Amino acid sequence: MLKATVIAAGLALSLLGTPAVAQPGSSFTPARAAGYAEVTDWPDFTGVWSPDWAYLFASRGSRQGAGPVLTPQAQAKYDAFLERQEREGVDQYLQVNCIPPGMPGIMRQPYPVEFLFSPGRVTLLTETYSQARRLYLDGRALPEDPEPLFNGTSVARWEDDMLVVDTVGFNHLVTYQSGIEPSQKMRIHEHFWLAEPDVLMVETTITDPGVLAEPLVQMLAFRRKPDWDMREYVCEENNRLTDDEGGANIDLGLDSPDDDPFGPPPDN
Repeated sequence: MLKATVIAAGLALSLLGTPAVAQPGSSFTPARAAGYAEVTDWPDFTGVWSPDWAYLFASRGSRQGAGPVLTPQAQAKYDAFLERQEREGVDQYLQVNCIPPGMPGIMRQPYPVEFLFSPGRVTLLTETYSQARRLYLDGRALPEDPEPLFNGTSVARWEDDMLVVDTVGFNHLVTYQSGIEPSQKMRIHEHFWLAEPDVLMVETTITDPGVLAEPLVQMLAFRRKPDWDMREYVCEENNRLTDDEGGANIDLGLDSPDDDPFGPPPDN
């Protein structure tokens, strides 16, 4: 009995001393001090940023394309979608069920974003759906067989003061325009840079062989808001319409605060 107890105790100690297994594709984590020293040399994207459409269209960001140029097969599917939408109305299944837009749509929402810097990674938080994008800067390669994620898997690198990001692997519900079904070969390439100290530009290039006849290039502009904080975004808190009720719009059910099943807002 004593021998069994000693063996069990030794096994427990050995397990406690076993290092965590690294995730596929990750690299050695540098010492904390050295890792954060490198972070301080990166361009300052930190803080909360709000979409700035006025700046976008008044600057070189106005190079917005007219829209995706589709292959004949993809165009036929899109035309059928438009005809069905004309007959049946706008399908809001995703919105009713609080399904996030994923990439690239998550970056085009009228809500702020926030950048957090840490060794080997930039974390991009979006207020929309309280989503997080992890942009890995630890030297890993893109996965050959990526998981189908809403925001994909992103690897990044610095080219001088520009953050370059490549993203692959998307959930089948993700789209870059309603009615256009991306393929599993869709790839998103982004460039982030400071046009001014408090203006961040993002150029997004989407390639999708078999669906896009040519790359789709889109521009975004964000303005830093030093006095802003990110707010909590809980989609389920306000959706009141269920799938079987039909209709094209989401009924928030908020004719008055007393109608809200969550109760009136607390007194401050």
